[in-house]
Order: sequence, then structure tokens, then C-alpha cells
Amino acid sequence: MGGNERAAFEDGELPEGSEGVAEFYSAVGKVVKLLRERVGMTQREMAERLGYGEDHVSSVERGRRTPRVEFLEAVDELLGAGGILKAMAPDVMKAKVRVSTRHPAWSKAFTAEEAQSVEIHNYSTLDVPGLLQTEAHARALYEMRKPVLPDDVVEKWVAARMARQEVLTRSPLPMMSWVVDESVLRRPMGGWEVHEEQLRHLLKVGEMRGLELQVMPLDRTQHAGMGGSFTLLTPKGRSQVAFVEVQHVNRLITDPEEVRIMAARYSSIRAQALGLRESLALIEKMLGER
Repeated sequence: MGGNERAAFEDGELPEGSEGVAEFYSAVGKVVKLLRERVGMTQREMAERLGYGEDHVSSVERGRRTPRVEFLEAVDELLGAGGILKAMAPDVMKAKVRVSTRHPAWSKAFTAEEAQSVEIHNYSTLDVPGLLQTEAHARALYEMRKPVLPDDVVEKWVAARMARQEVLTRSPLPMMSWVVDESVLRRPMGGWEVHEEQLRHLLKVGEMRGLELQVMPLDRTQHAGMGGSFTLLTPKGRSQVAFVEVQHVNRLITDPEEVRIMAARYSSIRAQALGLRESLALIEKMLGER
């Protein structure tokens, strides 16, 4: 292994040690469903009142999605649960630590760095960045994998991807930015319904204070990102690192000079991309074209 390559892993291995977590999430979901039905509210109605997607509510109730603490607190207040769901929050947080072990082995090094980073920057040419994916989008990606993944593996990997997004709820937030190629946003992965939800989620992210989302338009004649997707991470108290993934070959890069070059390249990519408001306007336009 070269000096600039911390790790390279084969995709596919699922670590052990998550026994009981799925059952716990299932129990929490059943409580949410019972409380919702007790007040005569549909999943769609609750989702609209809370500002979440209906798929999000459904997945939590079925125990297929990691229930976020803020979601449980909001549901508790909306349904007048009297603190039942809020009382579960500490145990949910503990369970999430166990869920994190569900990441495929190749991503362990990356997710460990990401979880403690004070800066996260990503350029994506083929797909919506993992931290910004909806659950339905992530599931569609894993379900279309070749060779075909078993259903239980798909669900475990989706849960792992959703658990990663806890970084978006940290306080204070890390400095985070993403540049996504326009072609990614025009490809309706999983069908239009899934894609529409994904685009609307990106609009929501783009409006969040501290998060910066840009689009690299197709009409650019100068493009510094033709070498492909990559992520830059700055772990707290440590030097910046880079992560690249091609097919199932992954590299966590720590060589200072190589990371410096990639950081400079990212700066050029951001300068060439649409501005923040222009990027959101383009996504709005895509939704209106349907």
C-alpha cells in the first residue's frame, strides 16, 4: 500500500454486532404508528404537518429507518404523546452507535473520518451525494446494483446511509458544501416520484443555514472536475484528507501534496459552478419541466 493511500477495501462485507437494533427500531416504529392511529391521522397528514416525506414516516413505522431524535420529539408533541417518544431518545442514540457498524467494510475508514470532521466538501459527477440522498433514492440505488444484492443487505446498507446523515444535525454544524453535476439532477433514478422527492429534498438542504449546494451546469466549456467525484474531509485537530471511489475501488488519501491539489481543484470547481441561488433556481426549473 502506497504512502498516500490509507486504505482500499472490497465492497460488500457486512460486519457483525448489530443484533437487537432492528428489533428495537421496529418497536419504536410500532409505538409511533399506534400513537398516530389513536388520533386518527394518516401517514401523509402526519408527514405534511412535520415537514417530512410520507416515505420517511412509513419507513420509521416499519422499523426500516433510523428514527432521528428530533423526529421523535416532533411526533411526541404533534400527537400529544406526553413524553413517551422523548423518553426513548437516549436509547435511540445508543442504538445508532450500533447501527453505524452496519457500514460495508470498505467505508469504515471513510465514515469514521466523516463523523468527526469539522469540514466536509464533495463533488459528485454520477449520483446525489450520500449525505443528501433520500431513503427512497438510496434504496433505489442499492436495488439496481449488479450483481443483485439480497434484500436484507439492501436494507442494512440503506440504514447505514441514513445513519450517516446524523452529521447534518450536529451542533455546531461542520462546514459543508457540495457541487453536483447537472446530469445527476436530470437522471430520474428510481422513477419520477422518487426523483421528485429527491430534488425537493435538495431544495430544502440548499435553504438550510450553513449548508452550501451548487450545480455544475452542462453548458460549461471549462470544467476542472473531469477527473471524477471526490470528497474532502477535515477531521477535528488533524490535516485534511480526501476520499475517492471508482466502481468498487476506494481510497482514503492522506498525502499532503495530493490532498492540497485536490482541494485546489475543488476551489476551481466551485468557481465554475452556478452560485447558490442560481443552483436552487435550476432545480426549481427542473421540477417545473415535468
